[in-house]
Amino acid sequence: MTKRKVTGVRASKPTVEGAGVRLYRAFGYDEAERMDPFLMLDDFHSSDPDDYMAGFPWHPHRGFETVTYMATGEMEHRDSMGNRGTIRGGDVQWMTAGSGIVHQEMPLRARGFMQGFQLWVNLPKAYKMTAPRYRGITADQTPLVKAGDASVKVIAGTLNGVRGPVRDLFVEVEYLDVNLPPGATFTHETDEGARAEIVNPIYVYKIKHD
Repeated sequence: MTKRKVTGVRASKPTVEGAGVRLYRAFGYDEAERMDPFLMLDDFHSSDPDDYMAGFPWHPHRGFETVTYMATGEMEHRDSMGNRGTIRGGDVQWMTAGSGIVHQEMPLRARGFMQGFQLWVNLPKAYKMTAPRYRGITADQTPLVKAGDASVKVIAGTLNGVRGPVRDLFVEVEYLDVNLPPGATFTHETDEGARAEIVNPIYVYKIKHD
């Protein structure tokens, strides 16, 4: 196995989205050429409901996928296909906008800390106008795998022979939630040339194959 090098480290930038949600942007769609197939990654977290209660009212998407992962707290989802539900801590919403969808995501007031992440994944040209679809994955459907000192939730992709519940993707994304104790390390093999982003709530690390 050839080790991959970190090619850049950047601090996420505070910004405001939706109807006034304060969040931190690891990278945005203005960097799509360098980050493709990833278009955007946001981290929204706060202990102050005033930072997020305005939410993300009805708005359209087309041509890509949105992946919302709640670490803690709750968010209500509704869309133009009739889907409706609440995403809770550990749950994932994988929505393919395809030919077009209108949806809203409204956070619920949390007691204490609330945090979630949203990743945008670009669809290949051949699938830009595919029929929209929605998949809600609950925390109990996501396998937890021990990998050395790490505890890893496998959302999409495979780790140690365990496959995540999000499958049949247009872009073969691996999405892992890795929890490490201080001083521990985690090693994961990836396909040669595949793009990889390692994210914590403050920094995003971009790595590539030598």
